[in-house]
Formats: sequence, C-alpha cells, structure tokens
Amino acid sequence: MINVVKIGGNVIDNQAALKAFLSDFAKLAGQKILVHGGGKEATRLSAKLDIETKMIGGRRVTDRDTLDVVTMVYAGLINKRIVAMLQAEGCNAIGLSGADGNVICAKRRNPEPIDYGFVGDIATDGVKAAFIVNLLNQGITPVFCAINHDGKGNLLNCNADSVASAVAVACAKFAPTSLTFCFEKSGVLTDVNDESTLISHIDLEIYPGLIKSGAVTDGMLPKIDNAFKAIQSGVASVTIKSSSKLLADIGTTITK
Repeated sequence: MINVVKIGGNVIDNQAALKAFLSDFAKLAGQKILVHGGGKEATRLSAKLDIETKMIGGRRVTDRDTLDVVTMVYAGLINKRIVAMLQAEGCNAIGLSGADGNVICAKRRNPEPIDYGFVGDIATDGVKAAFIVNLLNQGITPVFCAINHDGKGNLLNCNADSVASAVAVACAKFAPTSLTFCFEKSGVLTDVNDESTLISHIDLEIYPGLIKSGAVTDGMLPKIDNAFKAIQSGVASVTIKSSSKLLADIGTTITK
C-alpha cells in the first residue's frame, strides 16, 4: 500500500503540532509520500513585502511577485524544514518540487473566466509515477510542495490538495493507494467551531446539500473536489482528518 498524506492548515504554522504529526507520519506503515501546503506562511511574508494576497474560491491568485514568494516559502523554507524534521524522526525524506526530476508537469490555467495568474492545473498524465515509485522502492520518502512547472521553463503554483490527489491517482496505477488530507480539525464539520459536528461520511448524493447549507466552503471545497476526483480515478480510500489522528481510524471518509 502506498500512503499519500497531505498536511496543511494551521498545523504547518504550529511547530509542536507539526513535530507531533511528523513523528506519527514517520511511524506510518508501508510506503509513504507527504504533500504539504503553507499558505499562511506565504501570506505573512507577502504582507511583510507589501504584496497583496488575493483569494478566489479558496485558491490563491498568483501574480509574478506572489509566485516568487510562494516558491521561496513552499519549495524552500517549509519543504526543507519538514525534510529536516523527518530525518530527525528516522524517516529518510527528499524534498521535491514538480520541476525536480520532471516529476510533476502542469499547465497554466486558462485566464477565462477568472485569471489566477501563474497557477497551474495538473494533467491526468502530468505525474511521473515511475520516478516516485523508484524512490519509494529505495526506501526514500518524497516530500512534495505545491510548486510545479510547465516544461517550458516556467514555475506554476498549484493547489496542494490537487497535487496530493494527482500523485495518489498516478501511484494507484502501480499499487493500491490511500489518500489522507490532514489539518487542524477532526474532519469535515457542519459547524467549524464544534468538533462534535463531525460528518463521518460524504458521498456525491449529500455533497451538494452540504455546499448549499454552508457546511462546506472556501478551502474545503477544493479539498473535497479533489477527494472525489481521486476516488473516481482508482484511489482505494480517501479520508479527511485531524493531523493528531493520523494513526487513528477517525475522520471523514469520501466515497462515490
């Protein structure tokens, strides 16, 4: 089993929570891949540099200045910090962007109807899974940030949830693969301020109602959209859960 885990949210900003999560991740059985976000840190650095942060539907608009910031933060500071912390846990990790080894190629998103700038979408054949599986078979754990490339010398900012989903779908062609989205909440909640309102299961029948009611909004939308895409493309299981419960059987499961 290949386990693809995406970590994001406030966990990236909380050193204690991140350390605890990475300790659990290192203990995760089987071959594993980590994909991380880091939007809050990028937003803070943008503010220090007087670069406006603009979000549309939970996705960051990436102009040229913002692309420089997110590349520095995602592919540099956060990626290498996580790799170093995993090494301390005895997990032999390697930090990668999509440009490294040509492992993830993306296409700049069409500016119509909304121009997101230097934002990329990953094609169905955009992930070189053989490269990833070769690393896994050598006992190396890949750690991916959300910066990819277009094959023409340009870097593109991709949604980290989309990266995790695309990597899981590509790996599923080689071996049974699970996908887990981890963040600071226990899963998808009908009330984000009440952990007791956990939704244990979401399928395509109830999903539109959750959007209409406001239970699913903003950054959770691309997360669940990517979860459905993964399930429909051969990934064995998808779960959204708390980073503190990585090794526990609890959270929100996504099914067709």
